[in-house]
Amino acid sequence: MRVGVSVLVLACTAVLAAQAPRQVSLIVHNGTVVTMDGARRVIENGAVAVDGADIVAVDTDDAIRKQFRGAETLDAGGQVIMPGLVNTHTHAPMVLFRGLADDLALQEWLNKYIFPAEAKLVSPEFVRVGTRLAALEMIESGTTTFVDMYYFEEEVAKETKAAGLRGVLGQTVIQFPVADAKTPADGLARADAFIVQFKGDSLITPAVAPHAIYTLDGPTLKAARELSKKYAVPMLIHLAETRDEITTARERFITSPVAYLESLGVLGPGVLAAHGVWVNDTDIALLKSRGVGVSHNPESNMKLASGTAPVTGYLRAGVALGLGTDGAASNNDLDMFEAMRTASLLAKLQTVDPSVVSAATALDMATMGGARSLGMERQIGSIEPRKRADLIVVSMRSARQTPLYDPMSHLVYATHGDDVIDTIVNGKLLMKDRKVLTLDADAVLKDARAMAVRVRAAVK
Repeated sequence: MRVGVSVLVLACTAVLAAQAPRQVSLIVHNGTVVTMDGARRVIENGAVAVDGADIVAVDTDDAIRKQFRGAETLDAGGQVIMPGLVNTHTHAPMVLFRGLADDLALQEWLNKYIFPAEAKLVSPEFVRVGTRLAALEMIESGTTTFVDMYYFEEEVAKETKAAGLRGVLGQTVIQFPVADAKTPADGLARADAFIVQFKGDSLITPAVAPHAIYTLDGPTLKAARELSKKYAVPMLIHLAETRDEITTARERFITSPVAYLESLGVLGPGVLAAHGVWVNDTDIALLKSRGVGVSHNPESNMKLASGTAPVTGYLRAGVALGLGTDGAASNNDLDMFEAMRTASLLAKLQTVDPSVVSAATALDMATMGGARSLGMERQIGSIEPRKRADLIVVSMRSARQTPLYDPMSHLVYATHGDDVIDTIVNGKLLMKDRKVLTLDADAVLKDARAMAVRVRAAVK
């Protein structure tokens, strides 16, 4: 009799345990969840359950509450819960050159102002100060993953990890002497060491970043690609950004920049091309066939009058198309909400068709599109189980966001970066209720202002 009672008690205990809510690390609930999954589901009064670095469930608030209990909860009442934004092209430390040289074409801007300023100023300290400032700006405006190309990239990586952001970070290789490498061979050696140092990191994806076809010779471009293949890491490059680049390619190589890289055997999966403004249908088809991702940077291209990328052509061809801000020296901010709005409106103006690059499409470019362009669509870019918990909560309470009929419309056409109230990367809260938790904002701004005094003195 006692054995029977014991068995019954054990069975009842097992049933109750099976019915008890599962303990997870974080639940974000009571918000409108814009998932950006394959069906682009929007879940009103939804919630997301996070355990450690991963999303474990996304559903209605009631369903999540029945299944899970969070060690920590965030109430997103009246807000939007969405994937963190993926900025596919930046030069993070260049925030320290914000506003230094405006209203110029790219080559004049680079050769007369930026390259000389960098020659005088770039150092590990400069890179650390600039990266912290960029990280603060990105956390505050909802970017959770960013792609970077700069010098002393190991310092960018260290500061990115300390801030808690996810980064695809490329050590720049360029033909002329720069602060961290006197020759292209030195740059490649630094890239090799950088990749070895950070390969397999949970937040940092190291990459090699040959600057462009007009600042590197063919053998160096091929060596950079071989390095990326050797370690199975991305290769980042500026491509077909300006009409001048097209002219240079025609004069030197009797072909387009895209076709030139193809002739070198450089194009392929893992390559991310920034800008891609001056391309034709043949170039686009080639990029698609080779599995190359493209980063569209509308604000920088407009400000430098570089041209307008054929976004609708890329989308029709099925190219993996992400969205970027470029560096704050040519934008002049890192706000991906502004980039989304500009990308949508510019495409409508360019094509004289108000239906192209809808809000949903622009939002995809800033989330899943960016993830696809990096080959990271299985890890980030949408709110789905088993993906990394990179989420943001966006306020919808301001006057310009009232009334709210369509969350995607508001996110692209009405929202600004400072509407973000919570930022989560890899399941960790980086910002809560507009307070950044992983950086001392006052100290970051103080250091940046002190560095600006040195910048101003150096460029007089």
